[in-house]
Amino acid sequence: MTVVRPGIPPPSPAAGEQVIQYDDFVAWVRRGSILKHLGRYRDGRLLVSRVESAGRPLPIGLALRLLSRGEVAVEDLHGRRRLLTAGVLAGWIGQAMTEPFRISGLLRRVDQEVAKLEEETPAAGRESFALNLAASPLYLRTDLSFGVRAGGSVAHIAGVVNELDAFTGPVTLLTTDDIPLLKPSVRVCFVHPAESFWNFKELPTFLLNDAFRAAVSASDGSQPAFIYQRYSLNNYAGLSLARQSGVPFVLEYNGSEVWVGRHWGNPVRHEPLSARIERLNLTAADLVVVVSRPLADEVVRAGMDPARILTNPNGVDPARYRPDIDGSAVRARYGWDRHLVVGFIGTFGPWHGAEMLARAFAALVVDPDLRQRLRLLMIGDGARLPAVRQMVEGSGVAGTVAFTGLVAQERGPEYLAACDILVAPHVRNPDGTPFFGSPTKLFEYMAMGRPIVASNLGQIGEVLEHGKTGWLVEPGVVEALAAGIRSVAQDPDFRARLGAAARACALERHSWRAHTKRTIDRLQELADDRR
Repeated sequence: MTVVRPGIPPPSPAAGEQVIQYDDFVAWVRRGSILKHLGRYRDGRLLVSRVESAGRPLPIGLALRLLSRGEVAVEDLHGRRRLLTAGVLAGWIGQAMTEPFRISGLLRRVDQEVAKLEEETPAAGRESFALNLAASPLYLRTDLSFGVRAGGSVAHIAGVVNELDAFTGPVTLLTTDDIPLLKPSVRVCFVHPAESFWNFKELPTFLLNDAFRAAVSASDGSQPAFIYQRYSLNNYAGLSLARQSGVPFVLEYNGSEVWVGRHWGNPVRHEPLSARIERLNLTAADLVVVVSRPLADEVVRAGMDPARILTNPNGVDPARYRPDIDGSAVRARYGWDRHLVVGFIGTFGPWHGAEMLARAFAALVVDPDLRQRLRLLMIGDGARLPAVRQMVEGSGVAGTVAFTGLVAQERGPEYLAACDILVAPHVRNPDGTPFFGSPTKLFEYMAMGRPIVASNLGQIGEVLEHGKTGWLVEPGVVEALAAGIRSVAQDPDFRARLGAAARACALERHSWRAHTKRTIDRLQELADDRR
């Protein structure tokens, strides 16, 4: 029995092997189906991204132990294994039994560390700081998420890390997981989360601060140029390390984790403390980089000096995303050689509007002529994908739609090249607040030189010029999205003009090199102003 963690490509089953996705296995156990399979399998394994970052998978380990007659192990994509012996499982059980009595102590320690950093943070920011761009910057990726192989976060991290050394010394990336598409010159140091409190929601995110600080302490000790952190829930390691080493702290802020929990997931469990950490990072950073004006406004409301905020939209690698890529193999796979293919790529988040696109496409192909001509390619995987599939099947257009499943970031351009029209159907925030996103797919679409139909929402409407570099439609309105796709589909010459203009705009303004240069230039300006 092989259980595959989310984000890991499932292996081809060997003879007699059962391969099952993690979420399906958990549902299987909860339904009680496990009782029918006790001792049925020769051995069991949990397939993960990296053994060192697997944490303490106690429930799955115990379930696999009950199902297996032989060895049970955690195994990663590199073939490394950790046997889950009776002793290991017994030790984990002992830890889990004592940890509830230590939660208050952990939270009290974190509270004290945050309070100390708050006391050291001037309301108006630091009066001065030195900046040595000849030194090596430290980039911190502090998310407790693993196996992420595609999406905006992957593109942003690789885009910035790959370009930093054009303006600084060699880059060091501290990360909890592999990042695709990094160039070979980037020095990567993996930070392994502690096993403690692993089976308690969010508590491991607090402990990750210790792991990052220990990783930096164990390094060569040279002073970095600055510390750049992509903010994640409950993490203040970047700020703590920057203050300790006396170098600038740059915070990349892509939105409130507290807000996301309330509106797009589950509320964070220790919200008052999490909100304090979020606010501390924003007010203490020497420079906060945000991707949109609504996020900049939010940071100002948190009490930060507007001069220390840089609004810097996402970007694209125009050498990787370009019009001459051949997408014919993808089209041939679905038998779409002569069709006009409408495409969408994403992680199927609540804000992506994939459901809107499914409804709009179903409305379009009611027309018999369009049903013959148009096809819809939905690229990617994520939380809303099952709902989108259900909509497609329920509307009777399943024969005109294909779902690719997860596509690795490095193969994204090939799939986009298979499309004739690309769609960004984003929807408004559920609480009425301004849309704060800067969709990486938008810039990838532009660099591909394909015509774009997109929601006239927030930054999307600022980047695209209606009728020149894209076709903008009213967000959240199925009829408007369908009409927009129909308008662009009708005129091949117009499609070519839209795509060419979008590509030219991406080259001029939206490369990751230009994005990173804006960050470094602003940091240098602040250092000079506060000298």
